[in-house]
Amino acid sequence: MQPQPPNPKHKRMKREKQTIAYMVDIYCKNHHSTKDELCAECKEFKEYALLRLDKCPFQEKKTTCGKCVIHCYRLDMKQKAKIVMRYSGPRMILRHPGSVLHHAWDSRRKPPTLAKKSV
Repeated sequence: MQPQPPNPKHKRMKREKQTIAYMVDIYCKNHHSTKDELCAECKEFKEYALLRLDKCPFQEKKTTCGKCVIHCYRLDMKQKAKIVMRYSGPRMILRHPGSVLHHAWDSRRKPPTLAKKSV
């Protein structure tokens, strides 16, 4: 069975992207006093996170990134993700409860394993 190519247009991946976008928006608004646009640092992080989701080998079968067997973020971006998520996570409950429920449900998934490459 051949692995499926990444499908960033799948509804699960769209939901993941929307969730990280909400989190970055909340963080930037409250830490950098922005209103409609993100600061340069948060914009860079958001674009990076969305790119990593596009390239995720698991796509719609993925669990949450924290439980993933592959840690595809650069170290600096991984630290930024932790900061953003720790701050925004609790605030998401009031602002975007549907995203929180989906994220909680997705975190119950078992992490998929990578298929071994045959030589």
